[in-house]
Amino acid sequence: MANTERRRTFTDYDVIRSKRKSIGVEITGKLRVLVRAPLGCTDQEIQNFVNRHLDWIDTHLQKMKERKQDESGQARLTAEELKELAEKAMQVIPERVAYYAPRLGVTCRRITIRNQKGRWGSCTTKGNLSFNCLLMLTPMEVIDSVVVHELCHLLEMNHSPRFYYHVLRVYPDYYKWNDWLKQHGSSIIHRMTGE
Repeated sequence: MANTERRRTFTDYDVIRSKRKSIGVEITGKLRVLVRAPLGCTDQEIQNFVNRHLDWIDTHLQKMKERKQDESGQARLTAEELKELAEKAMQVIPERVAYYAPRLGVTCRRITIRNQKGRWGSCTTKGNLSFNCLLMLTPMEVIDSVVVHELCHLLEMNHSPRFYYHVLRVYPDYYKWNDWLKQHGSSIIHRMTGE
C-alpha cells in the first residue's frame, strides 16, 4: 500500500540573511525558530532546510520550553545579592584579565562591572572592558571564555576569522563554554529580570 502520509512542513520562523556560507537554525530565548542564511539563499531553499530539520526543531523547542518552566521556579536575585555578585566579580574578573592579557599581548585601560540584561561583556575602542556581574553564577571556564572574547576585541574589533584565531590561540575550549552560556545564559538573566 502506498504511503499517503503528507510531508510535514513548518513556516513559523524568522530569517536573517548575512554574508555566511551555509544555512543554520537555532531556538531563541523567546522560543522562536531563527534561521540564518546566506544572502543569495532563496525562500524555497530555506523552507526545504527547515523541513529537513523538523525533528531537531521539535526536540530543541521542547527542551527550551521545559527550561523556561524550570526558570519560572527560580528565585529573583535581590539588590543585596546583585551587589555581592558585583563585589565578587570585581575581585575575580580583573585577575582573569591580568592572566590572559599578557598571553594576547594586550592591555586594557579600565574594567567595569555591571548587571545587564543582554550583554556578558563589552569592549570599547578606547580599551575599556565591561563585564556582567551575573558571570559569577557561571562556571569559571565561562568567565574565562568571556574575558578572552573581550580581550581579543583589543586586537580585532569584529568577529572575523582572525578574531577567533586569537580567541582559540589562548583558549581552545572557547566554543564549548560559549555554547554553555548560550544554553544556560537566559535562565541566569531571568533571575535578575524575571523576563
